[in-house]
Amino acid sequence: MTPASTTSVSYSMRRGRRSWRITRHVITIVICAVMAFPIYWMIVTALTPNSDLIAGVAGYWPRHFDIGNFTQAFAAQPWGRWFLNTVLVGVASVLLTVSTNVLAGYAFAKLAFRGKVLIFFLLLSTMMVPIQVTMVPTFRITVDLHMFGSLWGVIIPEVAAAFGIFLSRQFMMSIPNELLEAARIDGAGHVRTFLRVVLPLCKPLIAVLVLFNFMFRWNDFAWPLIILKNPADYTLPVGLLFLQGQYTVNYAQMLGMALVTILPMLVLFIALQRYFVEGLLRSGIR
Repeated sequence: MTPASTTSVSYSMRRGRRSWRITRHVITIVICAVMAFPIYWMIVTALTPNSDLIAGVAGYWPRHFDIGNFTQAFAAQPWGRWFLNTVLVGVASVLLTVSTNVLAGYAFAKLAFRGKVLIFFLLLSTMMVPIQVTMVPTFRITVDLHMFGSLWGVIIPEVAAAFGIFLSRQFMMSIPNELLEAARIDGAGHVRTFLRVVLPLCKPLIAVLVLFNFMFRWNDFAWPLIILKNPADYTLPVGLLFLQGQYTVNYAQMLGMALVTILPMLVLFIALQRYFVEGLLRSGIR
């Protein structure tokens, strides 16, 4: 092959790689735009007067910005109290659930005890049972434990989540046993080995568990609606129901409060996204 033809082939390959790179960027931008459009539409609707929505003159950009949908909603209902209730439920649930998941995952992954495999598969089998089947017995147990009508009745029932235990076990299986053996040679027990060796390596796992559990608790609607009886104890998803009237729906206020509801989840995901993908990959989730 002559030098000229070699140069031509090299130029064609570079041009092909550049074209493919541009195509990938265009496809990515289009996909991101399609996925971000509902959030954009939510923002536009929240800033549009409800009268414009009723008259059908609202478009893809507000004719004039109006924050009255937010102020009217906050004046009509105790959204601040509901926001604090949701934060309390989310934070307490994450602390209890993640602690339980990580400890149970360590036991199933690194400890040897009789019946471990059988217990683990029985635990996994609970993931196949629809939540509608367990809702009535869970409600009866919650009432018997005198947690009906309190935020603890929302927090406690889902603390030992089977999916979180499974995810923790799969992640910790990738931790080399040599590290644990070295810690035992140095005289560390199970608790010290877990706190000093295993837990520092579990940052990606903890990030995934925090995101999944916080998102589930933050968006949970059915269970708080069943358990809570005092309107002052409601969470944000239940509070959104108050914006739906018997005959009409104020879509501008509803989407405005929905926007306020999803903002903490967006902030949390942006803060933890560095560990999120790594945690999923190392846990064997594809």
